[in-house]
Amino acid sequence: MSSADRPCVVRVEPLGRSFEAPDSLSLVEAAGFANVHLPRSCRNGTCRTCLCRLVSGTVSYRIEWPGLSREEKAEGLILPCVAIAQSDLVIEVPDASEI
Repeated sequence: MSSADRPCVVRVEPLGRSFEAPDSLSLVEAAGFANVHLPRSCRNGTCRTCLCRLVSGTVSYRIEWPGLSREEKAEGLILPCVAIAQSDLVIEVPDASEI
């Protein structure tokens, strides 16, 4: 789990870049501060542009019911625009790029 003195670290594959993700920022916001572009559009969990796979780690959501089905959650899919890292993460985002 994240400790108060160290933000969680998120590794983006296959890009191979990592960034810190404090619990005050969504994964998309934290990535932007680290010059990593994650696909996005609405930033409120409804359009699904940012949909990606959580390979390892744990997230929580800013909204009560993000736009994911129970099956998608079971498959490890997340919405980084409203997801907050609760631990170090590895996410699979084929369209991620460096800014």
